[in-house]
Amino acid sequence: MSLDRLYPFMDLLAISIAADLVPITGENRVMAYFGLRQLNFNPRPGLRALIKVAALEGKELEITSIVFGLGPRINAAGRIAHASAAIQMLLAHSEEEALQLARQINLNNRDRQEYDVNITREALSMIEGDELLRLAKTTVLLKDDWHKGVIGIVASRCIEKYHRPTIIFTNSQGKLSGSARSVTGFDVYEAIAECSDLLEQFGGHTYAAGLTLKPENFPAFRERFEAVVASRIREEQLIPQVEIDTKLDFRDITGRFYNVVNQMAPFGPQNMRPVFESEQVYAEFPRIIKDQHLKIHVYQQGSQSFEAIGFGLARYFEGVATGKPFRLCYQVTENNYRDQKSLQLLIKDIRFYEK
Repeated sequence: MSLDRLYPFMDLLAISIAADLVPITGENRVMAYFGLRQLNFNPRPGLRALIKVAALEGKELEITSIVFGLGPRINAAGRIAHASAAIQMLLAHSEEEALQLARQINLNNRDRQEYDVNITREALSMIEGDELLRLAKTTVLLKDDWHKGVIGIVASRCIEKYHRPTIIFTNSQGKLSGSARSVTGFDVYEAIAECSDLLEQFGGHTYAAGLTLKPENFPAFRERFEAVVASRIREEQLIPQVEIDTKLDFRDITGRFYNVVNQMAPFGPQNMRPVFESEQVYAEFPRIIKDQHLKIHVYQQGSQSFEAIGFGLARYFEGVATGKPFRLCYQVTENNYRDQKSLQLLIKDIRFYEK
């Protein structure tokens, strides 16, 4: 087949590479680069429609745009309804047909988000209300009416709060269906394999797995899985880690610096956007957005001020509002608001100096 006939499929290739979280290295990086070009400048009708309903129109799409914006919507079709709707959208020839399907998929995604929020709230409440669960090295939870399509997402949400290997179960046609997620450096698949005699089936890899078992085997499985993990996991693996590339002075952050960093794009697994650390940072105009996100302006003595946002980091509000200096861990990104571009720091973590 002529290469000219293959080039129009590069947008689908970019979606596949990003949504499957494969390493953005070697030929994958090359294909992702050209796939993003296709996605930004000449996407197929289905993806153009999805970009529109995801409110990403007019923005330069990156790997993260797919991972957090387009991918979840495509997945939601199969999680909440039937995956055929996503296929029909991607194969649509007309803008009208594609937009109709994209809007339906977007509604599926809203339903998925609602399930996600409600089930996560229930799961965290179960942990917080049980001392044994709080002190365990694992999280293994079951509720018969949890939606099977989102339990993997809920497992990831639980890890954000309780950083440890997690399996969320629900009842599916008389058997318990579970979705497992792990923390950096711990092989959850291997731990599940140690419990294989209690399972009907299982499969997966180091950081994610799926499994089914009979309801009567659940107590024994939870006990053994906890024992296996507790005997193997290291204490440092139970603490969230942020890998810092280098220290940086705010005076070195310029448009030219950002452009040089961006030459290493597209960023993704094994080629992540660089993470920097700056010391003696001060905050001004702190505020909390949507009850969970932190938005501030940051500066060092003698430097310009940068807008910074920390998703899910509202817990640091009181600390930065004291006016005292702190250490900041972040990525340098670009904010495009009403066609006005400016540098913005994406906060990864904050550490306060000891008194």
